[in-house]
Amino acid sequence: MPRVSQEQAKLNRQRVVETAAMLLRERGLHGVGVADIMKAAGLTHGGFYGQFENKDALAAEAFDWALQQNGYEGLQALVSMYLDARHVDAPGFGCPIAALANDVTREDAASPIRQRFTQGLRGMADMVGRLLPDGSAERRRRQALASISTLVGAVTLARAVNDPALRDELLEAARSAALPAILEVQTPQ
Repeated sequence: MPRVSQEQAKLNRQRVVETAAMLLRERGLHGVGVADIMKAAGLTHGGFYGQFENKDALAAEAFDWALQQNGYEGLQALVSMYLDARHVDAPGFGCPIAALANDVTREDAASPIRQRFTQGLRGMADMVGRLLPDGSAERRRRQALASISTLVGAVTLARAVNDPALRDELLEAARSAALPAILEVQTPQ
């Protein structure tokens, strides 16, 4: 069997990371195996260990990649996109914090994915805090954490219910709570 070029190996690795990011957000950390990921990426299971130390290492890298895909232009755009039914209905393409929060709580505190999740949440809080131009740094940090908690909680609950009307009600309630709180911080005291 011919060896894969370094360029092709890099492309294959990226395809595995992107596929894993989608499948892990859809099915959870323990709902998908290495064989599933490699098959979905169109690659052989044997090629996995030439690229990654183990599934945990892949999950951590996939989490980082997924988190970097979320780019928001302002707080209102963040809230609107996050609390949209399309985000709720497509966890494989959404925020990995909302998709994996429950699974990560069951991981060992020193696991790579839990460490990445913590870093990712801190980064998201920093980003939201920077978007809040008014108030002390401490107040912006508290508001950022409260807003993220509202967003993630609403998406998690909206994904858990089987009633579309209740799903929409949860998203609207969170939208109503998050936007005024964000706008309050943006208003000079």
